[in-house]
Amino acid sequence: MQLTGALVRAALVGIVIATPSLLLGNTSADSNQVVALVAIFAALLTFVEYAVVSPSLIEFRDAPPFNRIRMLSLFVTVFMLTMIVRGAYTATPMTELVTAIGTVVSHAMDFPFSPVRLVTQAAPLDTPPEALHLLAAAVGMSYLVSLVTLAIFLIILRLWNWPAQAGQFNVWINLPTFDPTAGGDVVKRLLRDGRVNVSLGFTLPFLIPVAVHYAAGVFAPLSFESPQTLIWIVALWAFLPASLFMRGIAMARIAYMIEEKRSALSRAAERALQAA
Repeated sequence: MQLTGALVRAALVGIVIATPSLLLGNTSADSNQVVALVAIFAALLTFVEYAVVSPSLIEFRDAPPFNRIRMLSLFVTVFMLTMIVRGAYTATPMTELVTAIGTVVSHAMDFPFSPVRLVTQAAPLDTPPEALHLLAAAVGMSYLVSLVTLAIFLIILRLWNWPAQAGQFNVWINLPTFDPTAGGDVVKRLLRDGRVNVSLGFTLPFLIPVAVHYAAGVFAPLSFESPQTLIWIVALWAFLPASLFMRGIAMARIAYMIEEKRSALSRAAERALQAA
């Protein structure tokens, strides 16, 4: 059963990565080969992480639906951005609707020093107006998906009492990169790491465009005229901060669960002493 689940997850990861190439259809052979290699590597990594007894990289493996929400968010983001880019070549009612929604959100978020304006300003000066319009629509759509993702996670956290609804939470399996025996109080370290992740999630939408802008002065500037470049840069720009927000909130939630369990054990010990 575990191997079957690992195979399904690996296949889904490969499909997400290959989605732009499959839907656009006008990509080069070299680009398709690179996408195929990345998809195979990501699928193998996912299969190994979910097939072994204890993972080494993927967190919250046995605490659904954390990773399912993140995976669905990335797929929706990549799919929507692909529809926006595809609409520039083959317009359909769906591509026009998605582009219109992204454009409306982009205009609503286009104020001084906003993440949306920083992304559009990070584009090279010689970028055609059509590519800038696609970039703005893509940024607005990806930002909307990230906000909806966080809202869904917070609702599940509140209504389903995540991750307690799944039963016993195993820190070793669900947080393989976190060593609870490294020293110091586990609750304080979890809260500290949670605050760091939330802070990074808040600042990354502002830092990534600035980093791309200054890196263009050292390396070759990114060309937002390339469809797959636009899709993946914008998708990761929105997905990574949302993932960090979710990870920070989740770690804080686990810290509070540990603290509540400690308090319950302390009260039980006090009642036992009083009864004796």
